[in-house]
Amino acid sequence: MKAKVHVMLKNGVLDPQGEAVKHALGSLGFDGVEGVRQGKVIELDLSDDTSEATINEMCEKLLANTVIESYRVELV
Repeated sequence: MKAKVHVMLKNGVLDPQGEAVKHALGSLGFDGVEGVRQGKVIELDLSDDTSEATINEMCEKLLANTVIESYRVELV
């Protein structure tokens, strides 16, 4: 089984990397970009008997800082 974990900063948390990308896009002439939020995707190769609860526990304990980040698990 494969799982993709999408991790993003929560709304209201400053995103300096997103701001840098927004500024760079503007410098390259791409007008109309009003905001950028940057995140990460973690791909996991798991045994078929791994439960979704176990994946969520992995996220809560290591893969996401749940104080400032949210996550979404996609089973693929």
